[in-house]
Amino acid sequence: MDGLNVLPLAVTMMVGPQIMSAIIFVTTPRPVRVSLGFLAGVAAAATVGTAIALGLASLFDLGDPGDSGSSGKIIQYVLVGLLAAAALKNWVRRETIQPPKWLGTLMSADTKRALKVGLLVILLMPSDIVVMLTVGTHLGQTDANFAEALPFIAATVLIAALPLLFLLVFHHRATAAMPHVREWMNTHSWLINILACVIFIVLILA
Repeated sequence: MDGLNVLPLAVTMMVGPQIMSAIIFVTTPRPVRVSLGFLAGVAAAATVGTAIALGLASLFDLGDPGDSGSSGKIIQYVLVGLLAAAALKNWVRRETIQPPKWLGTLMSADTKRALKVGLLVILLMPSDIVVMLTVGTHLGQTDANFAEALPFIAATVLIAALPLLFLLVFHHRATAAMPHVREWMNTHSWLINILACVIFIVLILA
């Protein structure tokens, strides 16, 4: 994936309810087991979603990535428009936007439910679908195989694992800090969503 910056793409994949879920899981009574289930779901969903995006891209002639009028570039411009609209919507509604209600139910999640959440927050989140479509479009334009997407998938899982890694390395500090981080993200979810859109727009246009 020479033309894409893997780490910012992975960050964009996890910004929002995705990373908030990971933070909540490390504050549950069984944080390690539940978090590992979540990570397994994220890994599976990112792998399947990217493979599907690449498969869809391979069905069309996307043209030369350097051609601003190619089908692949047009698709990317449409994605930029959608992201800009999403960012504007979050700004306009910033006073009333609340995190999804289902986030509040994750404190009692077991490993099976955490796995399911990991799958769904990747496969059903519009922002993640856009990211994976962009990755698939880029791979299709450069005639790359699926192996080229593995660094992106690995980076996504690594970002998702950061709360768990922080807990394992700084156990007592992490236990005290994570609830405060979770609360800040709850009250600033609109800002997080806007930042994710802006980062991704920059990546597509770069």
